[in-house]
Amino acid sequence: MKVLIYGSTGMVGQAVLRQCLLDPEVTAVQTIGRSASGRSHPKLEELVQQDLLRYPYSADELRGYDACFFCLGISSNDVPEDEYVCLTYGLTTAVARLLAGMNPDMTFVYVSGTGTDGSERGPIMWARVKGKTENAIARLFPNAYMFRPGAIQPMHGEKSKTKSYELLYRYSKPILPVLRRLVPQLVIGSEDIGKAMIQVAKKGWKKRILENTDIRECARSSAG
Repeated sequence: MKVLIYGSTGMVGQAVLRQCLLDPEVTAVQTIGRSASGRSHPKLEELVQQDLLRYPYSADELRGYDACFFCLGISSNDVPEDEYVCLTYGLTTAVARLLAGMNPDMTFVYVSGTGTDGSERGPIMWARVKGKTENAIARLFPNAYMFRPGAIQPMHGEKSKTKSYELLYRYSKPILPVLRRLVPQLVIGSEDIGKAMIQVAKKGWKKRILENTDIRECARSSAG
């Protein structure tokens, strides 16, 4: 299986990249982002560029990918609303349209988050935008899956690129394992997210929108 990963340096991207490199059924990994992951592996290639809409590959080089794990994201607290919409909806759907034209049967996994508003009519701006993005992706790909993780417990040293989130994870590190056991619907381990993404790419899943409990169940099924 050949996969693309957008945003391999964020917390979720780091987790799924790690699992892809460990999984023997993943034969090639192409990462795309504004910075390199820092990893080295025989099946890993990395494309670093600031303008992610300017894809320097030919159409033939874009063909043949089995899955895209789209993990790019930004906090709505860090940028004005118009920039957030551009980066969250505009960039994501532009990439999705490009890939759908080359690989219409590929699995496209989009990471949104708990609280995403699929109705697109709720009062919270970021939730509406992510819901609109999910809906657009679902129209483009028959094999589209939306991951909505809540709080994430880093299992293998993953770090958030959002400073406020990283501070939160740093100070909550002692209690996250406890919360993951007590309220699993609210806290998910980073390794489970990576395993679940690969599992839906391999075998699909019974739901198109996966919340924490669904992600965990899917990850556990990968061991079966």
